[in-house]
Amino acid sequence: MIKIGLLSDTHSYLDPKVFNYFESCDEIWHAGDIGSIQIVDQLKEFKKTQIVFGNIDDHKIRTITKEHELFQAEDFKVLLIHIAGKFGSYNPKVRELIKIEKPGIIVCGHSHILKVAFDQLHQVLYINPGACGKSGFQKVRTLMRFTIDKAEIKDMEVIELNNQ
Repeated sequence: MIKIGLLSDTHSYLDPKVFNYFESCDEIWHAGDIGSIQIVDQLKEFKKTQIVFGNIDDHKIRTITKEHELFQAEDFKVLLIHIAGKFGSYNPKVRELIKIEKPGIIVCGHSHILKVAFDQLHQVLYINPGACGKSGFQKVRTLMRFTIDKAEIKDMEVIELNNQ
């Protein structure tokens, strides 16, 4: 069993409350648009992390992260990528990764729109935690926590941070 703390779109601002919310987590996944190498360092010092770069991230961040990560979390193969495209009609790169790799979970960011849904056509759980940074149009900053226990995802929580 593994407890995940999930965030995206920090845009150079990491709310200190993240560390309290993720204290009980085993891993942190960041779905890109980090904005600052210091955030990468802070998260890696705090917990085991999976981090991908986003479209706003500079060459420093891109040298220590990848555009996407594929990894195993319990019985699920996870695809972590910043820009996946719209739910169900993914961009060509993600469609190809789904076809070849057959992930059970896709985690993305970019839209700043929180969404969790099961894609019946591609047989994949789509998770976008929204944005937890201060940049963007979102009215409420969000992050998520959930548990993966073998082939089951449970205890999924959306955490709303203070309004901007």
